Amino acid sequence: MNKLYACLGSGNCMKPWLAMNQLGVEFELTLIDVLSGEQKSNDFLSVNPLGVVPFFVTSEGQGIGESNAILWYLAEGTDLMPQSPAERAEALQWMFFEQSKLEPFISPARFFTTILPTMREERAEDIANWQAAARPGLARLDAHLSYNQFVLASGYSVADIALFGYVHVMEEAGLDPQLTPHVTRWINDVANTKGFAPLSHLGQNVRVAA
Repeated sequence: MNKLYACLGSGNCMKPWLAMNQLGVEFELTLIDVLSGEQKSNDFLSVNPLGVVPFFVTSEGQGIGESNAILWYLAEGTDLMPQSPAERAEALQWMFFEQSKLEPFISPARFFTTILPTMREERAEDIANWQAAARPGLARLDAHLSYNQFVLASGYSVADIALFGYVHVMEEAGLDPQLTPHVTRWINDVANTKGFAPLSHLGQNVRVAA
């Protein structure tokens, strides 16, 4: 049985969880409470010595970290994986873009704005800096989506899931979705793909029929 270790509310954890639901992959979900430091417990460190989530263990027992690496593994041989070498390279380009230009800024801004609001005032300057750093990446994605329904011309793929994880909760990071109307349209289109399950359902160990 495949195993996914994840925490509630995490865009990175949503990525493999959503992919497995949409692909109809059976898996065992274990929730890790990162706010209480459970990811650094001896029990979890015995699974993943790096002490971070998401973490995926294949049915053969191989551990895989990093949300987009897990996504790539899950997409192999499925309709989520682009078919041509050029499109696979383009998918990777956007997945690298997500981890360098979007997630590092949207995630912490959201954390201190919505998930841990008691720290919002104390981290106000940092939040403003993260928001400012995220806007150019969101603008670039919006421009790209002005002429593509999904990230790749061939349709919904692993690249969309990678970007969706944190982009779809940008408002929770204090970022105005009205500034990126094509991104907003894309978020709705992703949410209407077959087998989609929202982040709010992440705690449910469910497998949606592919």
